[in-house]
Amino acid sequence: MSSKNNPDVIIIGGGAAGMTAAIFAAGQNKRVLLIERNERLAVKLGITGKGRCNLTNNTDVQTLLKNVKTNPHFLQSAFNRFNSADTMAFFEELGVRLKTERGNRVFPVSDKAAEVVDALILRNNILGVNIINERAVSLIAENGVIAGVKCRTDLYRAAKVILATGGRTYPKTGSTGDGYKLAAALGHTIVKPKPSLVPLVTCENVSEMSGLSLKNVKLSLFAPDTGKLLYAEQGELVFTHFGISGPLALSASFYIDDTFNAPYKMEIDLKPALDQKKLDTRILRDFSENKNKQLQNALDALLPKSIIPYVISRANIQPDRRVNEISVAERRRLLEAVKGFTLTFDSFRPIDEAVITDGGIDTREINPKTMESKLIKGLHFAGEIIDVAAFTGGFNLQIAFSTAYAAATDI
Repeated sequence: MSSKNNPDVIIIGGGAAGMTAAIFAAGQNKRVLLIERNERLAVKLGITGKGRCNLTNNTDVQTLLKNVKTNPHFLQSAFNRFNSADTMAFFEELGVRLKTERGNRVFPVSDKAAEVVDALILRNNILGVNIINERAVSLIAENGVIAGVKCRTDLYRAAKVILATGGRTYPKTGSTGDGYKLAAALGHTIVKPKPSLVPLVTCENVSEMSGLSLKNVKLSLFAPDTGKLLYAEQGELVFTHFGISGPLALSASFYIDDTFNAPYKMEIDLKPALDQKKLDTRILRDFSENKNKQLQNALDALLPKSIIPYVISRANIQPDRRVNEISVAERRRLLEAVKGFTLTFDSFRPIDEAVITDGGIDTREINPKTMESKLIKGLHFAGEIIDVAAFTGGFNLQIAFSTAYAAATDI
């Protein structure tokens, strides 16, 4: 076996964290070898944000930390050293023009994730990063110090290695959990990976609403044992053939322990901008304009067509009842069904449908300032492989960039 180009640092994983770490390291005149198992770089990055790439969230460090659910304290130093403003400046310097949208989400002006990927590849090439299409099979350590990486066909030696292989979500993009095995073989503890920001399967059959996207609704999640409110947020929700997806459902999944026996209850307020009195006034107005219509044909101005039968059913009203026959009690039940459309959590969708992995390298075994292993000198971590996870809105990619910066600049 041979060594190749005598790199100062080897980075395993050509995703968001790996590619930015390579740029940061090479920018310090380090010889960088980037090992990526896929033929294409940053495959997962190229499909994030529905192909638009939500790069970060245009906010301050404290808000970044508030949106990290798993081990936020660990990221305090990394966020302070490289925050969302730094990320935006970094990509604009690469030639990617950015814009800030609702919820302070940052996207390329082009709305094309491919532009982000291409800009990263171009800068890696300009800086002379040596990129090879290989699969790492083990890390080489000697006397508690990293010494190199063994791949299927070759051995590459370096005094510094950054492991940035991602989690286990979207395995078709190359995120198959390889990095966990590499780190565990050197003694690192792996917090069991589980899906996070994942669509939810409901006990109720909502398949007739599949594809329905609701823009401004409120989703609330309640604890199965106490009924305590665990999560409530207003935003976008999508009905699917199995249940619900979209930003609200994904964020709610953070608060669900799927090993708990009792069911979690969810409640959708379809008209959060209207209190009960205003909603009742609105319903009365619609009724007055459709007195002789059947109820199922009189709510089109209030609700999307595909959800109307479900709401009427929840209100326990016959859909063919004439509007002028609806009693006050029935109208009250209709109002309650609109303000509290209930669903029951059944299960998570598979981990390969999750946006991110919750779990990974135990943060207690990593220096939070440098991302260096406390067990193996010279071994660093970056991105989703670490046991940190955040809500939707660009926060998880910010974690990737901040940890990559910490690891690469320490090197």
